[in-house]
Amino acid sequence: MQKIALLVGTIGVLGTALLLGGCGRNQGGDRVVVVYVSEDQVFSEPILQDFERETGIKVKAVYDTEEAKSTGAMNRLIAEKENPQADVYWANEPIRAEVLKQKGISTPFVSKQAEDIPPVFKDPDGYWTGFSARARVLVVNKGVQDRPKTILAYTDPHRRGRAVITNPLFGTTTSEIAALFTIWGDEKGREFMSAMKDNDVAVSTNNGESADFVAAGRYDFSLVDSDDAVNRIRQGTPLAMVYPDQGAEGIGCFIVPNAAVLIKGGPHPGTARKLIDFLLTRETERKLAFADCAQIPLHPGVQTPPELKAIKDLKVMQVDYAAVAEKMVAIQPFLKSWMGL
Repeated sequence: MQKIALLVGTIGVLGTALLLGGCGRNQGGDRVVVVYVSEDQVFSEPILQDFERETGIKVKAVYDTEEAKSTGAMNRLIAEKENPQADVYWANEPIRAEVLKQKGISTPFVSKQAEDIPPVFKDPDGYWTGFSARARVLVVNKGVQDRPKTILAYTDPHRRGRAVITNPLFGTTTSEIAALFTIWGDEKGREFMSAMKDNDVAVSTNNGESADFVAAGRYDFSLVDSDDAVNRIRQGTPLAMVYPDQGAEGIGCFIVPNAAVLIKGGPHPGTARKLIDFLLTRETERKLAFADCAQIPLHPGVQTPPELKAIKDLKVMQVDYAAVAEKMVAIQPFLKSWMGL
């Protein structure tokens, strides 16, 4: 399998130890767990506090900053490979979990809590397990009469100049485009991107900006994360949310789950497994569904807010996240060229 080459930040092991407040390899025995977190702190911290209250296990958490763009924790884990300081990695999408697997930084753990999570959202070898997902959806201005139902609307000549997409070099947009390349093949993937450019698609800096442009009526629709859509709908903006490609011939919508990862050689393996078990519970998914992040539970039957569809009611894009991770690297030169870089 092709190794994924990523820039590792200059974060030293010494700095990590200081940031963790001196939590050493045996300090605290089995009453401590160290977790690095890419999910936004405002959503992840309450879950970790609940774990502390329910188990009495002290959580030492290191959160990604906004400036790190969800890569800081992963780069820290890579830098610490020979002397692991973390026990668990809470990734906000599975691509980074795949990177750690390929670099030999994670180790398999199959939690009984995940038995009824669909296999597409779990690494087949147990190196990561998905939970509480975002869907990639279309936000459409309510003033648009003919609402798009497929991502192919980006190439519809009747919608020329009326669509916006987030910069494909970053975030979940990159992940979804890589997923399309794995499903369609490189030739069709390139044709789609070229047709989108020929149709005068606008490019924004992030998903939130795309949603705001659509709400303001500057564009008719955009592809964003479901949390961006739900948050603005709750604020009363004139947006509708469309789950794309749900018909009989549709490829389904791309799902971006969180991922729980056990770190190889971490200092507290016992409490690490307990934390992962906790993250993968139905109750954790229910809490994240009703939080402002509005994430979709992957366990069947978990209560969800009215703005979200249950995962069983969605036609989901069937992808191999490991293949998506590799394809993301392979198409970087093409995407840079597409952006004129």
